[in-house]
Amino acid sequence: QVQLVESGGGLVQAGGSLRLSCAASGRTFSSYHMGWFRQAPGKEREFVAAITWSGGGTDYAYYVKGRFPISRDNAKNTKYLQMHSLKPADTAVYYCARVRAGLNSHLTIYDYDYWGQGTQVTVSS
Repeated sequence: QVQLVESGGGLVQAGGSLRLSCAASGRTFSSYHMGWFRQAPGKEREFVAAITWSGGGTDYAYYVKGRFPISRDNAKNTKYLQMHSLKPADTAVYYCARVRAGLNSHLTIYDYDYWGQGTQVTVSS
């Protein structure tokens, strides 16, 4: 069974930075595209960023505007979301997820087969 565990969330002041990590277990190699999502109270889960298995391709939600570079270290089976210039609107539970094998375009939330438990990010103003 594959497990994804997020960490790095917490309370930060507006304009500050946090680095989220997603550690994967149950696999000996990394060949899956990965994504980050977030969900605020009363809102649906929304896409934040994604990265190809090799790390050579990335995709971001419009509201990121270059603030949240995504990266991965396949040797450590870990994915990262480096968040800068955080705003109160970024407050949410952040989840990492894995794309189903064989999929690489026109992805929706239903194309992710494993999800972490989430880590809370709270940005104060």
